[in-house]
Amino acid sequence: MNRALPAVRLRVPTDEDAVAWHRVFDHPEVMEFYGGRSAGLSVYEELTARQRRHDAERGFCLWTVLDDTGRVIGFTGAQPWPQDWGPRGEIEIGWRLGREHWGRGYVTAAARLTLERVRAAGVPGVVAMVDSGNTRSIAVTRRLGMNLAEVFTTPVSQREAHCYRLAL
Repeated sequence: MNRALPAVRLRVPTDEDAVAWHRVFDHPEVMEFYGGRSAGLSVYEELTARQRRHDAERGFCLWTVLDDTGRVIGFTGAQPWPQDWGPRGEIEIGWRLGREHWGRGYVTAAARLTLERVRAAGVPGVVAMVDSGNTRSIAVTRRLGMNLAEVFTTPVSQREAHCYRLAL
C-alpha cells in the first residue's frame, strides 16, 4: 500500500534549533543507535553551527525538518562522512526524528527532498551508513532506492554497519 507522504519543510538550522533538536531527541529509543543516551545541548549547538557552515560552503547540510504546522520534528540532510573508517570522502545522507513522529512518513518525505537538493548541488551519489539493527532506517534506504554496498564493523562499538549507496 502506497500512502501519501506528509508535507515537510527543510531549513538551514538556526541557533534556536539546537535547543529544539536537544528536546526532540531526548528519548532512549531515538538515541539507541547513537550511544544510547541523550547528547548535551552543547553537542547540538556545535552541530547546528557546523551545518550552517556546510550549507554556506557546499549548498547542503543537515537541515531542520518542520512539519506542516512549522514545528521542529528532527533533521535530515547530507554532509561529508566524518569518520576515518567507512566511506571516506563520500557524502552521507542521514536523518533523525523525534520519537512521537515515527511511523508517519516524515523521514521518507524529508529524505526525498534531501536527495533533490544534493542532486541540484552537483553531488553525483550518496551513501547512508545504518546500524544493521536499525530496521526503520534500513526501510527508509529501501524506499529511497538505495542498495546495500558494503558492511563495516564500527571501531568503538564493534557493531555491524551497513553502507547503502545511491547514484544521483
